[in-house]
Amino acid sequence: MIKKTLLLTTLALSINATQISDFVNLNKCDQIIDKQVYKICYSYKYKGALAVWYDLDGSLVNKNNIKKRPSFYSEKNVPMKYRSKSSDYTRTGFDRGHLANDASFDYNKKVQRKTYTMANIVPQYPKLNRYTWIKAEKYERHITSKLGNATVINIVDYSKSKKQIGKNKITVPNTFYKIIFNDKSNFKKCFRYENIKHIDTKKDKLRDHLIDC
Repeated sequence: MIKKTLLLTTLALSINATQISDFVNLNKCDQIIDKQVYKICYSYKYKGALAVWYDLDGSLVNKNNIKKRPSFYSEKNVPMKYRSKSSDYTRTGFDRGHLANDASFDYNKKVQRKTYTMANIVPQYPKLNRYTWIKAEKYERHITSKLGNATVINIVDYSKSKKQIGKNKITVPNTFYKIIFNDKSNFKKCFRYENIKHIDTKKDKLRDHLIDC
């Protein structure tokens, strides 16, 4: 009876397991860039990521916290005419916003550097990048530490944006989504953030961005 119960539980988990394709239309990726510790669904049209996803290990996310930041670099795996460059952001008023964030991967210098490819960077207004979106990034590490592991999907929406920056005309996203889940622990939470200039950072709370997955 115990074996049968365990088998049924395992089967139920596998049937109901969350898939990346539940949230990301992989057919829309012009290129999937495998950075080993995370993957990027890249758009040639927008010259930026449509989605970035990764698995986090609770024993690593808060291990070293390397303070020194690497330099940004262009992604050589992307054809030259579709690449974004760090210089595209200079004097634009936009931050170089990480999707796979530095702090979740700064347990190892080589791993940390992988997050500094420009294919993982999108234009974010400073208040979003530095004060509000960062709360969701901290939360993903908290949950990973608590549950032992977690999968994170970051989705970028350009559908309402007409703004572009830099010589290479990088499209500015209008909305960001972060999905954090651990099927074994029956945990799943989704967040939505608008990429807007004016945000009351003192009043903004993580729970304000919770949405139905």
